[in-house]
Amino acid sequence: MTEELNERTPEHIGNDAASRHTPVLLQRCLDLLAPAFDVENPVLVDSTLGMGGHTEGVLQAFPHVRVIGLDRDTQALELAGRRLAPFGERFTGVHAVYDEINDVLDRLGIPGVQGVLMDLGVSSLQLDERERGFSYSADAPLDMRMDATTGQTAADVLNTYDERELARILRVYGEERFAPRIARAIVAQRATRPLARTGELVSIVRANIPAATRKTGGNPAKRTFQALRIEVNGEIEVLERALPQSIEALAVGGRIVVEAYHSLEDRAVKRALAVGATSSAPPDLPVEPATHAPFLRLVTRGAEEADEAELAHNPRSQSVRLRAAERVRPTPDHLKPRQTGRRAA
Repeated sequence: MTEELNERTPEHIGNDAASRHTPVLLQRCLDLLAPAFDVENPVLVDSTLGMGGHTEGVLQAFPHVRVIGLDRDTQALELAGRRLAPFGERFTGVHAVYDEINDVLDRLGIPGVQGVLMDLGVSSLQLDERERGFSYSADAPLDMRMDATTGQTAADVLNTYDERELARILRVYGEERFAPRIARAIVAQRATRPLARTGELVSIVRANIPAATRKTGGNPAKRTFQALRIEVNGEIEVLERALPQSIEALAVGGRIVVEAYHSLEDRAVKRALAVGATSSAPPDLPVEPATHAPFLRLVTRGAEEADEAELAHNPRSQSVRLRAAERVRPTPDHLKPRQTGRRAA
């Protein structure tokens, strides 16, 4: 997936998922996951299936692996399903948000998995489909729901949240310097008529960002659109629930690989992995109890970025930050996430 929005959207987009999506850092993801697959009948959960690019790469590279693909976007599931049909029963697509990973595995009768892959952010499909309202480059309804079957839309947020809350969302989720000005203008505009189209929002943002600032950094609306998308889909809250649940789903020796595309996501990933990779014993204890030893081992040094070759091959990898860890033992009872009945295999 990606955090970089298209400045231009093609007039006609084919239905072939492979032609519409180039997975970010695919080979690096495969290399990181490979050691975990050196067991009998390994299972990977692709928590953000999208159009199936990463899953296809896994199924091609590792003929003994089964993949469970989760996505809240029914259109993505349909496209990925067609793309992955040649792999038969080795692929199972599930309509679910990735914080539901353990419920899905329970229903499928899978006690623990060898890999979890999370490619966060907005997908190529969502950007390319104009009527979804994710892109600021074309006028469309203010929707922005990843699951178009449920939940509030961007229009609902813009037309019902108060000015202070709108400003907070734009400032925190979009890191928008001019959030108060934009929020004030949104409230003034909706007093005349409710906002309904992305073009209206782009015009408001442009009018409330100084001309000197608009000269650099691309389209000035991109931060506002990012913030609204995150709010509409509850992305940060879902991610913060999903990370510990995903780690809990891993069998010992299993690996989690996460690709994030903005600082809020990456900080959440870094915190979650650090909990497992750090001793939970009080620092003044002379001997670390075995129950407090780390249960994760970090397998990347910090957050990895795309190199020049990847950027040339896939410009949407520009903002990616990749982190990975391996489970080395079961989670101690005092650190298990709440509301989960699962245990590491």
